[in-house]
Amino acid sequence: MKFGILLDHQYEPGDDLHRRTGEIVEYVQHVRDLGYDSVFGIHHYLSSLSTPQPLPLLSRLIDHSGTMELGTGILILPLGHPVHWAEEIATIDQMSGGRFVLGIGSGYRNDEFASFGIERRTRVSRMNEALDVMRQLWTGEPVTHKGQHFELDGVRCSVLPAQRPHPPVWVGANGPIGIARIARQGLPWLAPSNVRRNWAVGNLADYRAARAEAGHSENGAVFPIHRDLCVADSFDAAYAIAGTAVRRSYGEYVQYGMDYFETQWEGIESKALFFGSPDDIAAKVQDFADAGYNHFVFRAQWLGLPIARSIEIVERFAREVMPRFRP
Repeated sequence: MKFGILLDHQYEPGDDLHRRTGEIVEYVQHVRDLGYDSVFGIHHYLSSLSTPQPLPLLSRLIDHSGTMELGTGILILPLGHPVHWAEEIATIDQMSGGRFVLGIGSGYRNDEFASFGIERRTRVSRMNEALDVMRQLWTGEPVTHKGQHFELDGVRCSVLPAQRPHPPVWVGANGPIGIARIARQGLPWLAPSNVRRNWAVGNLADYRAARAEAGHSENGAVFPIHRDLCVADSFDAAYAIAGTAVRRSYGEYVQYGMDYFETQWEGIESKALFFGSPDDIAAKVQDFADAGYNHFVFRAQWLGLPIARSIEIVERFAREVMPRFRP
């Protein structure tokens, strides 16, 4: 069982990002010393919030993260060229000593695709082709490729990742078609944070069945999931600490077509958040672990919540919940 942290590096426009980066460094140092296994960054362009880009931020954190895995949760792969991504990711994997995890997704925001001149309907095929090209480049051999979206003529990647043949790849998806496709590819499906318990558990069962049907072994397989975490004396106490901030953070997504964060908030609040006492949280972790999840990536930061509160949350989880799942 592994436990990681998802960094929520999204701030009000005009905020002091130098100061905020210092807070992130301090936060990651605490997470490292508390025994967490991984740290992930998020990725968006042109956001309503000031959102530092994940690869430079994660590079800043390399020397403060100990032996934890560092990764993207997720990187919007269709918005970049595979040559660019291959060399950037190989570079950070080398710099970190082979600790990088590449979490990818196809994206969903219309303004991002329009601004890059990319047709949104091509995002899945672009993501799959880009990943295929990146894997070819990471062999270190000359790559000739003529596909639907990209064309290379005998080029060789100048930087290869430290991990061979390449860093682990996790893929995010929010629907059964995408989840089934990831299963057939034999890649880990990164389950989203905002879905209700039965959806997360049911889709994991379907993913595992499709993965097995495609002939992929579960030996050493990773089954990761994002969850929003607040540990307090009770659910009500946790919600008093972070409820306003978590709802405000999700509210930012309504403008991107995700109006269910407004219309279905009560269901999300009661069935998706890992909020409550240490016993409550341990029971939730055990329930999801029994379903097969084995790498929990917790977000304990939200818009407007002081970083000191986030540190208190991850400290209490590490002190009162994590030991129940560690030998």
